Amino acid sequence: MSDAIVNRRQSLPAVMNPFQQHALVLAGQQVLSDGQSAILQTLRQQCAENFKRATWPGRKVEHWKYTSVQALKAYESAGWATPANLPEGFCSERLMTLNATRLVFVDGALDLAASDSMPAGISLFSEANALATQLISSHLGKIAGSVDLSRRNLFAALNSAWTADGLLIHVAQNVILEKPIYLVYINTGSKAVANQRNLVVMEQGANAQLIEHFLSTSAEAPDSGFVNTLTEIHIGQNAQLHHTRLNLEHESAAHVGAVHVNLMRDAVFNGFTVAEGSKLKRLDYQLNHCGQGASLNFDGVYLARHDQLVDYHTCIEHRVPHCTSQQAFRGIVGDKAKAVFNGRIHIFQDAQKTLAEMNNRNLLTSDTAEINTKPELEIYADDVKCAHGATISQLDDTALYYLQSRGICPSQARMMLSFGFINELLSGLPVEDVKLWLENWLRNRFSENRSLVSDIKPRVNAGADL
Repeated sequence: MSDAIVNRRQSLPAVMNPFQQHALVLAGQQVLSDGQSAILQTLRQQCAENFKRATWPGRKVEHWKYTSVQALKAYESAGWATPANLPEGFCSERLMTLNATRLVFVDGALDLAASDSMPAGISLFSEANALATQLISSHLGKIAGSVDLSRRNLFAALNSAWTADGLLIHVAQNVILEKPIYLVYINTGSKAVANQRNLVVMEQGANAQLIEHFLSTSAEAPDSGFVNTLTEIHIGQNAQLHHTRLNLEHESAAHVGAVHVNLMRDAVFNGFTVAEGSKLKRLDYQLNHCGQGASLNFDGVYLARHDQLVDYHTCIEHRVPHCTSQQAFRGIVGDKAKAVFNGRIHIFQDAQKTLAEMNNRNLLTSDTAEINTKPELEIYADDVKCAHGATISQLDDTALYYLQSRGICPSQARMMLSFGFINELLSGLPVEDVKLWLENWLRNRFSENRSLVSDIKPRVNAGADL
């Protein structure tokens, strides 16, 4: 496999840029374990070809119109990240304290010392038993491969081309996991690349909670690596999954990630995501209703300041009748930062009796911040109930005046309103410790960094004398 990718370097088309060429060279440097080479070889070859032929993101590519990938030029000669030792006390200080099964990956590699023992059903691809190998063969690449990756997210194809190992989470039929699965991905600040691949297979009647937490070791890192992540999720009939994803890396990091979900008959997906901006932060969610009666509720929060960028692209496909989807995203953008939200609901002709709602609300806290929001409805069925909306605004002067009239100083009033703007979305989190940790984290963010609190002068004189 490795030699095949290296040999193809000689036939790379002239239109490929240096990063694309180097990305395929990196794929050729990987060595697959004997147990997984047969399973991964075909997937890696096909996706390497897709990535090679894909149109590079630019302003003329609709799905990348507002997001520049110039930050990737810094990785045109980067190598694979070499896992480093975690700073002393890092896990106890920076990670959530949960009654959960915790697995820690440092620069793409599992850190056994910082991780719990893997329970039954969870294994690395390279250590899969016969059943796990069968599940990997049946599902890996099939969920993410259900859409045109080269058109929407060529980095998902790159992730598959880079996949030499990954993590399988299998929840057997009618099994209810008592403890959440807490996956931690740590970037140590090295200017290198890392790849992370997860496959979640939930059989009929299963129930689980999955938390993915991305962070950096240093708050002062001048350069961080490029991380490409892809999580594929199959939710079987009557199964339920609550998925929380926290992208809280240092602002110098470059992260391109995707979550692809297939929901079978009467399956339930509850999702929540939080992201801080960085020099490149692009997150794609592809959620597919594949069985009647499936439902999903998906909420998200994004924060950007300084010169950061954060880009969320979501696509919910209603392929069958009698399915529901609820989606709510809120963002706060300050300084000269930029945010992008593109939410698409696609209802197929046979997907009658569909109920789908989506809204995106944004708060600009400076005159130089930018938000590009684009909700989309593409409907081919005639018996549906759908709604979508998007708003971009500043803090309400009347609310500011109300708080100040009760003795709250202007800066504290702005912080309270900004925090409250997004805090209500946390109410749906099922793990109380996660909810409390996020509330505290957000509260600290707003109190320590005024760029997330509106400094725009009131548009009227209400409260000017307070």
